Amino acid sequence: MSAAAAFLAREAWGALGGDSDRLGRVRFRGDGNLPSAFPVTDLAAASMAVAALAADELVGAAHAGASPERPREGVTVAVDRRLASFWFASSLRPLGWQVPPLRDPLTGDYRTRDGWIRLHANAPHHRAAARRVLGIVPDRDQARAAIAAWAGADLEQAIIEAGGCAAEMRDADAWRAHPQGGAVRAEPLVLRDEQPSGPAPGWRLAIERPLQGVRILDLTRVLAGPVATRFLAGLGATVLRIDPPDWDEPGAVPDMTRGKRCARLDLKTPDGRSRFAELLAEADLLVHGLRPGALDALGFGPVERLRLAPGLVDVSLDAYGWHGPWATRRGFDSLVQMSCGIADAGMRHKAVDAPVPLPVQALDHATGYLMAAAALRGLTRRLTHGVATRARLSLARTAAMLMECAADFDGVPHLPEQDADHCTAIEATPWGPAHRIRTPWSIAAVDVRWELPAAALGSSAPQWPG
Repeated sequence: MSAAAAFLAREAWGALGGDSDRLGRVRFRGDGNLPSAFPVTDLAAASMAVAALAADELVGAAHAGASPERPREGVTVAVDRRLASFWFASSLRPLGWQVPPLRDPLTGDYRTRDGWIRLHANAPHHRAAARRVLGIVPDRDQARAAIAAWAGADLEQAIIEAGGCAAEMRDADAWRAHPQGGAVRAEPLVLRDEQPSGPAPGWRLAIERPLQGVRILDLTRVLAGPVATRFLAGLGATVLRIDPPDWDEPGAVPDMTRGKRCARLDLKTPDGRSRFAELLAEADLLVHGLRPGALDALGFGPVERLRLAPGLVDVSLDAYGWHGPWATRRGFDSLVQMSCGIADAGMRHKAVDAPVPLPVQALDHATGYLMAAAALRGLTRRLTHGVATRARLSLARTAAMLMECAADFDGVPHLPEQDADHCTAIEATPWGPAHRIRTPWSIAAVDVRWELPAAALGSSAPQWPG
């Protein structure tokens, strides 16, 4: 295990409240590193290892080593670093078709009169907000001309106030001095609280498919939350994803909805909220990525969620942390990288005059696996201690953990992807056939697989199966 992977795994497992002795059950294999100023491959391997270790712990708690196929001691979790790096980009390899672009043409980095700024315009309402501030901008060339006249901080604030998403590029020192940077540093990687859960759960928790029968209500969108629920679906969980009537993310859905049922509800209507309350009352786990306070405003604050579903394991994330002046700010992986100094560090590492982000959306993916780990530890705590758990994570706090590792990291590059990296099975998705990159993690005696292919949003009814 590299020093960076060991540090990241130790930090994450400790923040989740895990016993440090269990880290000895993990082994990494594979060589090579994604090119970056930061150890991104180590982050990929460590975050997956922590999620797998939490699943291994849950199996052990439920069965106390009763199965001869599952060792009570020794290595029980293995992670392939190379495959983990591929999964941090995408696990999907289409056969004869292409996944639509993840980003809108207006999304990207622009030079301001005093630096750089990134606009995020993938969602229609975010794109409309940027255009209102800049004037009607039909293409990137006109956007560049308009943005060049702005100071970065002024444009960032104007777009945020208009309901859009933008981030001025700051260096690490500027972020440390910023009130939000200070608020993020003061938060733990995982904010956790517990309270008595009420009725005992009725889970079977079979060793081979430990989450079979566990119901997960998924209110997350690109990308961290969907990563978490995809991981949990691979352990047998029934995942029901809920999206608004008009939401789509065509560049992410084919990769992220594997193993899930996808339905739509309008939570702004009484009927939608009533149906959501019925679904929540039968859920074991809620995963959500709405901005802080959004569920509360709909009548589903933490107290009401627990009233509807006693013992609920409640896991959520936001972009910029749960305290400080930006706690409710809209944000995404690429914006957080600009704000906190990662894109600036990459620029300096490459000795170029433009932002250089991480080679993959590593903050999203890593936070997703940490959310999955928090969910599994919450299930274990309910099983062993009779408590309901709430866990909150953020992209910015994951970024802070990564930035604690040595910058200017160089390593042996990865070998190119090979046919042997693909699963032999073909997944029949609604868009066409596809291979998947082989799963990077394994857990002793656990059958990691996805029973459902990727699904289009809104392709299922808003109800639990069976």
